[in-house]
Amino acid sequence: MTRAPQKRRLETRAKLLDVAATIVREQGYSGLRVEEVVARAGVAKGTLFSHFGDKDGLLAVLIGADVMRLLDDMETRDAPADADELAARLAPHMDYVAQDRVIFDLLLRYSGATTTPPDEVVTASFLRQVALLSDWIRPLQAAGKIRHDQPPELLAEGIQAFANHVLGLWFCREHDTVPPPAQALAPYLQAWLQPAP
Repeated sequence: MTRAPQKRRLETRAKLLDVAATIVREQGYSGLRVEEVVARAGVAKGTLFSHFGDKDGLLAVLIGADVMRLLDDMETRDAPADADELAARLAPHMDYVAQDRVIFDLLLRYSGATTTPPDEVVTASFLRQVALLSDWIRPLQAAGKIRHDQPPELLAEGIQAFANHVLGLWFCREHDTVPPPAQALAPYLQAWLQPAP
């Protein structure tokens, strides 16, 4: 049986997440302000901090949940037939991250790849993506459609690295002639996964 204070705490957390998600839909992740979240939720700033630590902790929960939903969808699809199709399967994830630099920065910061303590959901999403990519790579290797001189997990981690590289270039672009990240990723994957002659 849930105690009343615990139930209220869970309800408050859910309300904060709901309000924050609404603000993100209206203004994007970059538009999220702690002051607006707590004002709309009708709670003190300290309440938000006690649930999420800080604004980035709140964002990590929202973004981590979005990435997990994208991975859920990717896992329902058949394995890609070749490297080009593999790149196309990553397009929804790439488009999601490319929509707001806050998403890209937070995912990298909380992935465990920096000195910032990792976020459990964000780290799990990176590991889950490697597992999914590895599962897609194995049959392509067996069919001789991509290189087989390296283990699938290493190739999957390389795909993640190229995706992050392309997204980093996307946010550093100086003009609008840079192709969208999913399109820019394809040549890297073709070169990375090409079978040895």
